[in-house]
Amino acid sequence: MPRLSEETTEKRRRHILTSAWGCFSRDGFHATSMDDIIAATGMSSSAVYRYFRSKDDLIDAAAEESLMLVRDMFGRLLERRPTPSPAEVLEAMAGEARDRGEGRPYDLTRIAIQAWGEALRNPELEERTRTFYLAVRGSLAELAGRWREEGRLPSTADPEQVATVLMTLMPGLLVGRHLVAPVNAEQLVGGLSALASAVGDAPSS
Repeated sequence: MPRLSEETTEKRRRHILTSAWGCFSRDGFHATSMDDIIAATGMSSSAVYRYFRSKDDLIDAAAEESLMLVRDMFGRLLERRPTPSPAEVLEAMAGEARDRGEGRPYDLTRIAIQAWGEALRNPELEERTRTFYLAVRGSLAELAGRWREEGRLPSTADPEQVATVLMTLMPGLLVGRHLVAPVNAEQLVGGLSALASAVGDAPSS
């Protein structure tokens, strides 16, 4: 049998991955079997196992891809010049949570929610997830530092604290979309503004 080109090999690997993501999006990690995934690919079982040894390998790859969604979004925001405003960042976050998966047979935001639970039982994935989110928080702190330099935030603002708030919002946006109701940027801006005013006016103890 002739060797497959690198391009063909990558296409087949990606096809298996996206087939698995469709199954995971629909039925979840643990209700999906390898037989389900193999059937979705339309490939033979031996061909699928040539690329992925087990369902756990596919779960791991799905979790990794879902994490990259967040990294790539904030990476694009950091690259923009001029620096996007806080409101524009909130709008991008709400849009990412709302629109991701539209027109595709899989939704990586659903997989992201499952991946958080998977990280609690898988120490290796837990460590990778923690390292990943600490890096994201660092990127957000850089963004907040720019806002402070540009006068968008008070000179006394702590970029790390601002980054923590922004990072904490993302899981809530995904949960809102899938389990409660989608959240839009106007709701985020209005709610955060009201909270900031209330916290700022609170008497010190």
